[in-house]
Amino acid sequence: MKTPCAKKTFPVVFAGAGPGDPELITVKGMNALKKADVVIYAGSLVSKKMLAYCRKAARIHNSASMTLEEISALMVNGARSGRRVVRLHTGDPALYGALGEQASILEAEGIPYEIIPGVSSAFASAAALKRELTMPGVSQTVIFTRAPGRTPTPANEKLSLLSKHQATICIFLSAGMMDKTVRELRKGYPPDTPAAVVYRASWKDEIVITGILKNIAAKAKAANITRQAMIIVGRALNGAGGERSKLYAPGFSHGFRKK
Repeated sequence: MKTPCAKKTFPVVFAGAGPGDPELITVKGMNALKKADVVIYAGSLVSKKMLAYCRKAARIHNSASMTLEEISALMVNGARSGRRVVRLHTGDPALYGALGEQASILEAEGIPYEIIPGVSSAFASAAALKRELTMPGVSQTVIFTRAPGRTPTPANEKLSLLSKHQATICIFLSAGMMDKTVRELRKGYPPDTPAAVVYRASWKDEIVITGILKNIAAKAKAANITRQAMIIVGRALNGAGGERSKLYAPGFSHGFRKK
């Protein structure tokens, strides 16, 4: 008599949905959704239009009201039942996605997993602004951070300290604290530093507000923007005044082009 084969355990897939536009998910992320038996998506931030990629038979769960334990139970039980499980995060799972604590539980349970990166709202915001975040001679560094709120930040990562680098800074999850955020930034950046707030980058109702550090909080308040917005500050937003890129300069040689 043959022994029944054990059910195959597929890796749980953490996929980045991108910033909002359903077309900005990666091809690999879309293909994972098409194969999924179980999908757990961050319903407060991921567009429901993304679920159109899923099979009709897929079991779909909105994690907006769930705890870590409830989400993890769905992933573990789904994987152990031989189902393909996709955990769909907004943006990229590696940025403010609570990826580590979910992965730790899977590791402790012996469940394999893989990660599919996604387009961050920081990059979708730069696209909406039609600006580079880096510019030769102006800024070659981009800082991703958030203002402290219910989730604190380490003491050595205060906005007042980060602002002293004069780099381009992208501030997540902080639109509801604009006045406080700007006060801290002005401890390092001059008041005339270019600044922008991009609400729901890549969504149909996207709003782009530009100004300078001195007036950006008032402009955001006038537009009633208090959440789901990216704050970007830095001289690179000027889009001018930088040096020409050496990569494409006629006198600059490299492995693919000789003088």
